[in-house]
Amino acid sequence: MKKLKQLYFTNRFFYGLLTIATFFVISFFVKVLFIPVAILFWILTAVMIWDLIFLFSDKGNVSVIRNYPEKFSNGDENPLIIRAESRYPRRIFVRILEEFPVELQVRDKDFEITLSPFLEKEIHYSLKLTRRGIYSFGKCCAMARFLGFFERRFATNDTLSIPCYPSFIQLRKYQLLATTNRLNEMGVKRIRRIGAAMEFDHVRDYVQGDDYRRMNWKASAKVKKLMINQFEEEKSQPIYSFIDTGRAMRMPFEEMTLLDYAINATLVLSNAAILKHDRAGMLTFSKEIGNQVVAEKRNNQMMRISEALYHIQTEFQESEFGNLYTYANKHINKRSLIFIYTNFETLDALNRQLAYLKMLNRSHILVVIVFQNTELDELAKSSPHRTIEIYNQIIAEKFIYEKNLIIQELHRNGIQTIYTAPENLTINSINKYLEIKARGLI
Repeated sequence: MKKLKQLYFTNRFFYGLLTIATFFVISFFVKVLFIPVAILFWILTAVMIWDLIFLFSDKGNVSVIRNYPEKFSNGDENPLIIRAESRYPRRIFVRILEEFPVELQVRDKDFEITLSPFLEKEIHYSLKLTRRGIYSFGKCCAMARFLGFFERRFATNDTLSIPCYPSFIQLRKYQLLATTNRLNEMGVKRIRRIGAAMEFDHVRDYVQGDDYRRMNWKASAKVKKLMINQFEEEKSQPIYSFIDTGRAMRMPFEEMTLLDYAINATLVLSNAAILKHDRAGMLTFSKEIGNQVVAEKRNNQMMRISEALYHIQTEFQESEFGNLYTYANKHINKRSLIFIYTNFETLDALNRQLAYLKMLNRSHILVVIVFQNTELDELAKSSPHRTIEIYNQIIAEKFIYEKNLIIQELHRNGIQTIYTAPENLTINSINKYLEIKARGLI
């Protein structure tokens, strides 16, 4: 009875029966065809019985093993592997059916492979997830067939629940490029040092090409050879990312919300700050202050930030910048570099919060991130042909003009800004951080 539940009839089985039935109908009118059709019927029956016996023999089996990661990376293509192995004595055809999480709404993805006897084959594919949270996979089924009339189902009884975290794939990518000095391939600029925010490190031998203004004449006189002072960037400077979780950050862009882009950028920026020996921290705010991680330089700081970012949820309320200023004024005592990931769509929305941004900017280096709506840009540049299209283009141009007024207003009040498309947020945030470090503003 257990094996009977594993039996499935294929289209070939029904097509074969339909063909035989058609021939029998024809032979009713053409008597001479009855015997050949009867012979064909018994041959087909024997083939089907052989197919059935082979598939359901006790020695035959197909094992399926899922090699999935412990966690997914949000907004990236996550590689997944399914291993299938056949213990049948002959070559068989296998159709792999994965029960994908209901959130993905994937119903048309299956994998057709051919398995040789006692050999293993890997199936590589990827999934792009656009929401954080738990993704639950059901059973993974292998539908084995030999001659094609029947299929036998082999299923894994285990289910998988895999969490989706902020984009650690981007984090590793930028970290690898940073260690190999190839960040410019991703758009990170090489910025010439301007300021003098340097700390003395040690005295070393002079090498041709060194800046003679850093020459240490006293040390040179003692050892009777040229010595030079070696400086390094100031370290342990607090770098904070303030993430707005209000309704303005729920705006979608390429299946992800602006909040998710801000979370991914915060993760990469925090790691870059720690690699530069600074202290990275973050907090979320809306009506009230939410998740927060104090800027420190612990060994597990990135894990704490990643866990805090994973649990962020968007709220549907208007964000209150007054509470944000009160918290920062009370808990952040040292002058810090603060990135505020938010989005202002109208000049009135900015003016309601501008006073708090100006007060924050007096005590800290403030960088406000404003998102560019690339779909509106494309609409404004399109060539309208109908009246409604002209109206839509004019409205798009109005929104773009108001965005530019927002950026100008922030600059006029001495607040640094990043006006960026969501997909370029990570690169532009790192560039702004490196620029401010190079200018010695913190």
